[in-house]
Amino acid sequence: MKKMILNFSVVFGCMIACSLSFAAGDADLGKPKTAMCSGCHGSDGNSAVASFPKLAGQGEKYLTKQLKDVKSGRRNIASMTGILDSFSDQDLADIAAYYASQNIQISGAKEDNLDKGEAIYRGGNIETGVAACTGCHSPAGQGNSPAGYPLLGGQHAQYTAKQLRAWRTGAHDPQNKDARINDGDSKIMRGVAEHMSDVEIDAVANFIAGLK
Repeated sequence: MKKMILNFSVVFGCMIACSLSFAAGDADLGKPKTAMCSGCHGSDGNSAVASFPKLAGQGEKYLTKQLKDVKSGRRNIASMTGILDSFSDQDLADIAAYYASQNIQISGAKEDNLDKGEAIYRGGNIETGVAACTGCHSPAGQGNSPAGYPLLGGQHAQYTAKQLRAWRTGAHDPQNKDARINDGDSKIMRGVAEHMSDVEIDAVANFIAGLK
């Protein structure tokens, strides 16, 4: 029962946080606008470097929001400082549409702590208040594109773990330069990551890398 309540509260929070206006982009127009992105994220959004996220197949609504947050400074990514300044909201929507139209290449998971990662992803940790990931991101890690919940399956484990730590930092020290706080007033992801240990973060990130 506790697990059901915890999962329901997370999903309900996600529904509130993601009820934002969304203008669709044009993938064909977006492709040439990604030229400066390819160095880090790959020409089709499949980054070959684990520290840079794979954008291919990511939900258009989620990507558009993240691009806007980076441009406005709401999400701090040092390597992207100033890169998006000249892009309009429509440009960002077009870029998001292009990446959303591509297929992600699954990174693959290692055997280390795989069972622990799956247990957290599917069931959370009731004792510490960590919610299951499936409520917003689906059992297969596909997310919910219309709602703006990101695709996780196949992402680089290193990148996912870094983001979970950034959310955790945001929960405890939101002024820290490494904190991530752009999950809205509901603080959904900060609430999930707040009580996660490093072992749990690394385990669930590894499990996610193999989801498809």
